Amino acid sequence: MIKDKQAGFTLMEVLVAMGVLAIALGAIIQSVSSNTDHASYLRDRTLAHWVAMNRAVEIQSSNDWPSTGSRDGSEEMAGHKWYWQVTTIDSGVEDVRRLEIIVKRDKNNQQSLAFLVALIGKPVL
Repeated sequence: MIKDKQAGFTLMEVLVAMGVLAIALGAIIQSVSSNTDHASYLRDRTLAHWVAMNRAVEIQSSNDWPSTGSRDGSEEMAGHKWYWQVTTIDSGVEDVRRLEIIVKRDKNNQQSLAFLVALIGKPVL
């Protein structure tokens, strides 16, 4: 009588398969982590842009003619504190001023998340 060989994987084959699986899972985890970081960055940029837009609308709706120079402050939005700086410049056109608004997540950070330029006309009283 002929004995049947047992079918199955050798220990070496199992170890190689586990190694390939570990490398693939590592790449997937890294990809998911990277996507999460990018989503957080885009969320922060969107919120910073909203802060800049809010600041521009507040200045435009105040009916005050802004003086040239820089002002800075902070604003709370979406549970975070945002730091803004508004620089008002003569635009070269009479009765029009240029607003440059920079928004940062951290007051001491040099990198801005939003930069907005708006033109404001002198209010007619």
